[in-house]
Amino acid sequence: MTTPEEAAAEAREASVLRVADIAFDDARSLLARHGLQLHRVTDGAPIPGSYWGAPEAGIIGTQVYVRGDTPVHSMLHEAGHLIVLPAERRTQVHTDATDSIEEEDATCYLQILLADALPGVGRERLMRDMDAWGYSFRLGSTQAWFDHDADNARAWLARRGLLPASCVAA
Repeated sequence: MTTPEEAAAEAREASVLRVADIAFDDARSLLARHGLQLHRVTDGAPIPGSYWGAPEAGIIGTQVYVRGDTPVHSMLHEAGHLIVLPAERRTQVHTDATDSIEEEDATCYLQILLADALPGVGRERLMRDMDAWGYSFRLGSTQAWFDHDADNARAWLARRGLLPASCVAA
């Protein structure tokens, strides 16, 4: 029997934007600008390189794998893991990109920025979806973390030239 808390969590997770809800070519183009290839796996099939298992996105080398039911935030998060890595490390990745807290924080920040480049997504929607999925931040929400507690992540990305020009002066 499902508890009310479990039912509420399932409803929140069901409301997140999925890869099937956006234009796949837009996502493919965005990732290609960062040297990554996006692959759509047949619905119901296992997702190669998925750390958490389906429907979460998977990564192997410079390849990002998704299904139609993969949350957009998951696709952007896993792509972000590869983007923050130097090219020589990217090719060695299979399923698990990092053990570094700094890289994980930078990845979370970057996935939010990447959402702005996807029509119909945007950072506000992505942050709501991250909260619904269960991302956990000290200040209680992704938005609060992004606005008030992500200076280290932002600085980490800036030092590596990974912030869009519009964010560098902000």
